[in-house]
Amino acid sequence: MTRRAYVTRLPARSPDDVEGLEAAISRGEIQAQGIVAILGKTEGNGCVNDFTRAFAVRAMQDMLARHIPRDKVAKIAMVMSGGTEGCLSPHWIVFEAREVTEPAHGAALALGGARTPDMAGELLGRRGQIELVAAGVKAAMSDAGIRSADEVHYVQVKCPLLTSERIEAAEQRGKTVATRDTLKSMGLSRAASALGVAVALGEIGVDDIPDEAIGRDFSLFAGRAATSAGIELLDHEILVAGMSTAWTGPLAIDHGVMADGIDIEPARAALARLGLAAQGQLSQEQRPRVKAVLAKAEAAASGRIRGNRHIMLDDSDISSTRHARGLVGGALAGLFGFTDLFVSGGAEHQGPDGGGPIAIVVSRE
Repeated sequence: MTRRAYVTRLPARSPDDVEGLEAAISRGEIQAQGIVAILGKTEGNGCVNDFTRAFAVRAMQDMLARHIPRDKVAKIAMVMSGGTEGCLSPHWIVFEAREVTEPAHGAALALGGARTPDMAGELLGRRGQIELVAAGVKAAMSDAGIRSADEVHYVQVKCPLLTSERIEAAEQRGKTVATRDTLKSMGLSRAASALGVAVALGEIGVDDIPDEAIGRDFSLFAGRAATSAGIELLDHEILVAGMSTAWTGPLAIDHGVMADGIDIEPARAALARLGLAAQGQLSQEQRPRVKAVLAKAEAAASGRIRGNRHIMLDDSDISSTRHARGLVGGALAGLFGFTDLFVSGGAEHQGPDGGGPIAIVVSRE
């Protein structure tokens, strides 16, 4: 038997809107038992108190439990990214792996998932988290049957954050935490998780990352990591997407690294490598072939974009991650011609400062 990947993008009217997904399952367009991961954009603030993420996960789990056993539901990575600022549209992206009888013909999209053990709060933002994620990424690669890091184009990690209760629990054990600021803990968790991906893929050696560099030295970064922090978990949910000759089907993935929030040329180059060349915006005929756009967004710590000043870091009313999502979402929508783009804010160590990785899944048919 050969495995084949399926990717389906569905609109969401609200964080608990699972009707479209359930209808697709009922019609046989999606096979619940084959779902590896569900990525979602929800219209919360994307910060510590964004409970739209947990709300969406609970709605997904309850619905899927009507179709498959709950122990199988628990194995599905459900990565909800809060924040649909600007033109971004709430949506779900469902990743499936099915066993088929058709032979493999060259490389095709391959998917693998893993979950780490629950992480103690004192490890967040430190070497311990890096090592935990690196081990999880390697497990997900093994699950996908991907043998070489060069075949990996995208690694999504949903990581935990610190709450006052988690901080208190660590201190009662006689431990210290990397920060007592729960909002800052989101950035540190994303940062350490991204560096864990870089270590797993051989981009950086673990011994080259001292604790004090995490969240500070942005010359260290992963080119294929996308990490998102949330209150709804204590472990790490990991999805690896790459190309493998052991898989079949028309889907393919490629990636690039944006140098800043308006650098769309790496995305255009990846599209061309995937057979979708476009001088301007993708045509109406080309757009249906794009199954998923997965990108990171970050406000440059320099306070500038191509020499001009930005105020994303100086706005006391709105988190910079919200500004960055709106910026990158608008830039990419201009290229792709649609707005249900999975743009996640907070790109610490994910691409260069102010930039971020982007991965694109297309159908070659």
